Amino acid sequence: MNPRVSLHELAGAKAGRNPSTQDLLTLTFDDNRLLASVFGEHDEHLALIENKLGVDLTPRGNRVAVRGPEEACASARSVLASLYNRARQGHDILRGDVEGAIRMSLAAGDKAGQDDSAVRTRRKTVIPRTPAQKDYVEAIRHHELVFGTGPAGTGKTYLAVACAAEALMNGEIDRIILSRPAVEAGERLGFLPGDMKEKIDPYLRPLYDALYDVMPHALVAKGLAEGTIEIAPLAFMRGRTLASAFVILDEAQNTTPPQMKMFLTRLGENSRMVVTGDPTQADLPPGMQSGLSDAIATLKGVAGIGHVAFSNADIVRHALVGRIVAAYDRKSTGGRTTRTK
Repeated sequence: MNPRVSLHELAGAKAGRNPSTQDLLTLTFDDNRLLASVFGEHDEHLALIENKLGVDLTPRGNRVAVRGPEEACASARSVLASLYNRARQGHDILRGDVEGAIRMSLAAGDKAGQDDSAVRTRRKTVIPRTPAQKDYVEAIRHHELVFGTGPAGTGKTYLAVACAAEALMNGEIDRIILSRPAVEAGERLGFLPGDMKEKIDPYLRPLYDALYDVMPHALVAKGLAEGTIEIAPLAFMRGRTLASAFVILDEAQNTTPPQMKMFLTRLGENSRMVVTGDPTQADLPPGMQSGLSDAIATLKGVAGIGHVAFSNADIVRHALVGRIVAAYDRKSTGGRTTRTK
């Protein structure tokens, strides 16, 4: 539910406007108890919205006065509506949620607060924080096979795991299968101590982390024990047919073309696949083609396959991560920008 708007104040501000006119509208919220979470500690969320959108926000009781250019006011209203709806659903609001709501509002206009691309799992509701993340979730929901490519920190793996958890919870599939190439950055499993499970677990840890973040720990443990959740290195996929499953291949830039073909042809009845990776970060031997890049080029235009390419603008980790990735891009290209959506 969106907050009410004091229409008489808004209507008065609209008369005789030019693009630089400062509008004033007042948002009225039904539940005053939720506003502490929406506004943030010491109103830090409001300050972030003001800084990013170029508006002035003045809270008073259960109302917020918004002053600024018309489009900026509309975006601020959308952001506050989105955060308020999140608080109504019982979710915490972090700085990243505010930044995500701002990105979505700027991309989608006043409809951002009404977006239905949220991924609902047993433990949390995951809301896309960028337009590309929204496109990614929608692609996963509407295609049997989706490629998600782009730099680290864009949510490729996390959103895929969240969608898998949602599908399992809704009974759309019977099991989740998460896979990764087990050997990266020139290391060999044989150099690591322990049995096979102890050797491969460090490589698969990011998948465990994502699972535990969107599902209760007890449910993950039960799924792993019963086989409804399986985490395995890519080599273990050969010869299998994966039916009624949500299958995710992470770090796919480290596959070879034959490995990728082997994996993609495991797709069985009532199954979905998501393949994620950053083609610019392959750890394969020099001169060896990445199976991820080869598959994207080979399968372009094939029905039932989606591809969402993330860019630096979609990085939702610490803001410094985006600047680090951009700096490395500039260094490798002599100052030219190479990543595009």
